[in-house]
Parts: sequence; structure tokens; C-alpha cells
Amino acid sequence: MAARIYTEDFDEKVIENQLPVLVDFYSDSCISCKKLAPTLCDIEEEYEGKLNVFKVNTAYDTKLVEEFEIKANPTLILFKAGKPIGKQIGPRDYEELVDWIEDLI
Repeated sequence: MAARIYTEDFDEKVIENQLPVLVDFYSDSCISCKKLAPTLCDIEEEYEGKLNVFKVNTAYDTKLVEEFEIKANPTLILFKAGKPIGKQIGPRDYEELVDWIEDLI
């Protein structure tokens, strides 16, 4: 399961990471976020050693919400070399996410 990260360790875990990073901006009360969680676990397993997956709770890390202009949960942002290279809003199935990731990395 994707590890939760916070504003304080975001740069270390995402921006400075040598691997591409998929960040799930979520909320505990978001039903779509809960439905997406198993898919993200599958992505994390499939891309082990090639891609890191982390979660940011939008209710608590509002600085990151503002910085990355998160308007809805879930929002996925894919980072490569410390820069956001793609954004998906709303739930996606496994195949859609794999296609999106493969197109970008």
C-alpha cells in the first residue's frame, strides 16, 4: 500500500527522488479515493523498483493542495526528475493508469 507523505517530507520523497513518482492526492471521506486504492496497490507492485507511489491527504497538507492546484479528490500527479509531468483527476481503472504511466515515463 502506498505510504502517506506530508508537506515536510514531500521534497525528499518526490522532488529529489531518482525514480518517477506517482502521488495520489486523496481524502479519507472520498469514496472514489477508496475505490482507487486497490488499483494503486497493483500499480505499486507492477512498477516496483521503477516507480514510487505515495499518498497525500488533502485535508491536512493544504500547502501541497494549493501548490499543485488540487481541485478534486482523487487527483493523481506523476512526477519525473522532480517535475510534474501529468495529472489525472477522478478514479481510473488499472489499464487506464498503466497506459497513462507508460505514455509519460
